[in-house]
Amino acid sequence: MSYVILTDSACDLSPEVLSSFGVAIKSLTFRFTDSDKEYSNDEMPVSEFYEQMRQKRVARTAAVNTEIFCEFFASYLKEGNDVLYLGFSSGLSNTYNAARLAAEQLAAEYPERKILTVDTLCASAGQGLLVKLAVDRKNAGKTIEEVAAYVADTRLHICHWFTVDDLDYLKRGGRVSPLVAMAGNLLGIKPVLHVDNEGHLIKVGTARGRRGSLLSIAQKYDELAIDPAAGTVYISHADCRADAELLAKMLKDRHGVEVEIITDVGTVIGAHSGPGTLALFFLGKER
Repeated sequence: MSYVILTDSACDLSPEVLSSFGVAIKSLTFRFTDSDKEYSNDEMPVSEFYEQMRQKRVARTAAVNTEIFCEFFASYLKEGNDVLYLGFSSGLSNTYNAARLAAEQLAAEYPERKILTVDTLCASAGQGLLVKLAVDRKNAGKTIEEVAAYVADTRLHICHWFTVDDLDYLKRGGRVSPLVAMAGNLLGIKPVLHVDNEGHLIKVGTARGRRGSLLSIAQKYDELAIDPAAGTVYISHADCRADAELLAKMLKDRHGVEVEIITDVGTVIGAHSGPGTLALFFLGKER
């Protein structure tokens, strides 16, 4: 049976890359608190978005709702396709649960079709990396059930290692205290974060200065990568391309590995982490 792989905009891959994978998305949205206008994830250029954040505008985000997912899935079901949806971590958004409810609602209407949903427990280009691995399995002839099982088995091996440039954005989200944010910003202390096995973004360490935080992330690759010399590596960045390229060079110098994709941290993820966010994603022995 023919099937499609679908995801959402939290994967932070460009429309061009997703099109090359044959994957369609539904977009989470954001708006600035001083405006009623709502934007989809890629409706505003990311450079403009981060400039607005640097000017102290605050963005709030919204999940994709069940009704929109019903319409999205049904457009493929009507064409005779089964659907495999790989969703943004339920530890960070209600988007996956909305998709799961949509699949349950559509099951009675399309009893001859398969509608499978998997919570990736991933975010940003970590989610994008898992989607790409799923597409590779589909292209190799695996069934929808086999690909869904592969994603469920692999998701806790997708390593996410982040750092941010300004702790105030983590303070807003309650991930660091106001005192820690103020002291860290004054002293140049940068947090090192990762996405845990429940799909939550948590702080696990600190580093002195920006270069120190990049070195800490590179060291996590040293420690955890299944195949340091030939693994698939993605990097995402929030308007700090030079730092992303420096991290890629560190990995190449240490292991000879080429970073496959350097992409933007999209507006929905970036609303919570701020400009200067940098993240590394790869297949690891564990998260």
